[in-house]
Amino acid sequence: MGLVSGMFMGMVFGISLMAGWRHMMKYRSTKRIAKAADIKILGALSRDDLKKICGDNYPEWISFPVYEQVKWLNKHLSKLWPFVAEAASAVIKESVEPLLEEYRPPGITSLKFSKLSLGTVAPKIEGIRVQNLKKGQITMDIDLRWGGDPSIILGVEAALVASIPIQLKNLQVFTVVRVIFQLAEEIPCISAVVVALLAEPKPRIDYTLKAVGGSLTAVPGISDMIDDTVNSIVTDMLQWPHRIVVPIGGIPVDTSELELKPEGKLKVTVVKANNLKNLEMIGKSDPYVVVHIRPLFKIKTKVIENNLNPIWNETFELIAEDRETQELTVEVFDQDIGQDKRLGIAKFRLIELEPETPKEVNLNLLSSLDTLKIKDNKDRGSCTIKLLYHQFNKEEQLIALEEEKRILEERKRLKEAGVIGSTMDALDGAASLVGSGVGMVGTGIGTGVGLVGSGVSAGVGMVGMD
Repeated sequence: MGLVSGMFMGMVFGISLMAGWRHMMKYRSTKRIAKAADIKILGALSRDDLKKICGDNYPEWISFPVYEQVKWLNKHLSKLWPFVAEAASAVIKESVEPLLEEYRPPGITSLKFSKLSLGTVAPKIEGIRVQNLKKGQITMDIDLRWGGDPSIILGVEAALVASIPIQLKNLQVFTVVRVIFQLAEEIPCISAVVVALLAEPKPRIDYTLKAVGGSLTAVPGISDMIDDTVNSIVTDMLQWPHRIVVPIGGIPVDTSELELKPEGKLKVTVVKANNLKNLEMIGKSDPYVVVHIRPLFKIKTKVIENNLNPIWNETFELIAEDRETQELTVEVFDQDIGQDKRLGIAKFRLIELEPETPKEVNLNLLSSLDTLKIKDNKDRGSCTIKLLYHQFNKEEQLIALEEEKRILEERKRLKEAGVIGSTMDALDGAASLVGSGVGMVGTGIGTGVGLVGSGVSAGVGMVGMD
């Protein structure tokens, strides 16, 4: 009897244990499914959705990574770098040297590579973001970091100074590279590639300069000149909206839709300046203003002698390619014997303008746009300008594009003729880009340089560096 009852109790206990285990597993499975559904819903929420739900209790440690890590790509890049670096060095020298000459600042007669090697340290790709922003294109943003060991020596020549080898040391690059693949229906399925540096976050190129077997003081202001040249090339050629378009695959393709086009015209009236800094030992500064959106299209006002509160009331017209990202640069210089000195500089973002709506702006002048280079916080005065932005239609856009190309060619001819020292020189206001309906044809009146035909007058202004 005891044996039977024991067996019965054992069976009951076993069955109860199995039933309890089955119930527990079913409960856990249900909880997991519910939790997975909750996580899926949370995963679909954006940052803004979470802020609405959590309010002020939104945890700062929650992040939404937009770049995918590519450790495998960095490993392969490290192995391939010796071969990539050798080929890239030749390509960079061939493509960048003409830019150094084109963007060469006044005061330097020659700027070329004496030596160029990208070293043994490969760049590191922090992440990649792939987007489909436009039909028929794939957009890839590459977060790039490079603290390499390149050997870069520039041969710098200036008036009355022999060639000075300048070495770029401790080079570091921090930028996001945008690569756009234009898709095609034929193999290799890509007809063109567009390459540019995103404006935000702003590209950083850090380095130190060292004279090889000489001194940087041999050419006054050489460091600032090279910094300005590098910055001009990056912002005017590589930084979005500017881009490099490369057709590939041997497929005949029209890349005009990928290239940067004029978007609008900016009418700039330089009204006056107030309380300018006096850099003269005797008398007062002789100020004039240089305005530009792109460094290759600089225009300057007339010089007003011995005046720290000058009034110009001169009007110019400049081309804008992208109102959302481009800026108007306003520089005030003191005309001096030899090299002119910068009294102050300021910028104005074009996005702050409404088309066909006049706006008057008073800009506070700074010694430099780079806050790290500001040596003092003394007041440098202000410059008052009036602005009016006009959006191009299709016909005006095409006319402006052709005129922009023609003016660049004309500037190159003026440089070859020795009338101007560099395509970066600012032209006098009489050579203002006006008179074509889109504001890109010079009138050639007065003492300035007329950019029509081959007639060249004598009054070409050259701008120095601070």
